[in-house]
Amino acid sequence: MIWSSEEFFLLYALLAVVVFWIFIQRRRRVATLQFPSLKYLKQVSSSVRTKFVWLPMTLKIAGLALIVVALARPQQADTKIKRDVEGIDIMIALDISDSMLIEDMKPENRLEASKKTIEDFISKRISDRIGLIVFSGESYTRVPMTLDYPLLIDNLRKVETSRNIKMGTAIGVALANSVIRLKDSKAKSRVVVFLTDGENNTGTIDPQTALQIAKDESVRIYSIGMGRDGQTQLPVYTTDVFGRRRKRYRPIHSKINEGLLDQMAKDTGGKYYRATTTNALEQVFADINKLETTKIEASQFTRYTELFQSYLFWAVLLYLSGMIFGATFFLRGP
Repeated sequence: MIWSSEEFFLLYALLAVVVFWIFIQRRRRVATLQFPSLKYLKQVSSSVRTKFVWLPMTLKIAGLALIVVALARPQQADTKIKRDVEGIDIMIALDISDSMLIEDMKPENRLEASKKTIEDFISKRISDRIGLIVFSGESYTRVPMTLDYPLLIDNLRKVETSRNIKMGTAIGVALANSVIRLKDSKAKSRVVVFLTDGENNTGTIDPQTALQIAKDESVRIYSIGMGRDGQTQLPVYTTDVFGRRRKRYRPIHSKINEGLLDQMAKDTGGKYYRATTTNALEQVFADINKLETTKIEASQFTRYTELFQSYLFWAVLLYLSGMIFGATFFLRGP
């Protein structure tokens, strides 16, 4: 509750003066009668009328007090905020080739580090449609663009390396697939976040062709090179004769085509990042989160409901009751 005319509460000071003056005048006007003895008066019990002789004046004072409250105009404020949200459409392209299992990033390997960081990125978005594409030698859409973040995160957590699709790293195919998913988007800002740890070595679409499509569609690309270059160990899982899963390692040379990833970003107005540790990858997504902000315009509307009517009703009722009681049941003789 708020008060539209709080200055009227100053009238309480005047009311207090009036009440004090009435009290003083009543103390001065003491009716007296002469009796030869008080013996018989002590035997007379006081009536209800005598006990509540103060009631009419109290009702009038309460009525006047409520009139002051009504004059201060109590109001109920109902505030509503209308938000006009200009969202962003984002496609995340995640490399799931076997090399993403290399264990040079926490908590387990490159793939798990990527999934964890992407999940955190999704949770920080407000009202942006986000989709997920995975790729190795081929590319497919795991989740189309959606606002259903719990569904998206659930699917992201289930992503594994390429077991049922062609081996390799088809950067051109994955990029083209991502851009096509954004082609019919009405959002003013359309973005591809592209994560890979390899070079383009397969696929039916050349990366330069896919890049030209992205430029034609005004899609911005943030490309991320995952992991360190050089000789490393790739975990390989096998099952022994007893059905137990075994892990061994085989040597592999890891190499990222930084020139291509950097060109993809620069030619579309995006940015290229190199993430060799989990902390670096988290910082990359934090930067993207700041760069690609959702525009929100808020308009505030407040509706005020007047509440003085009930106070005024009770004020009039109490004051009139005081007048009626004072002129009838509690009427005092001369």
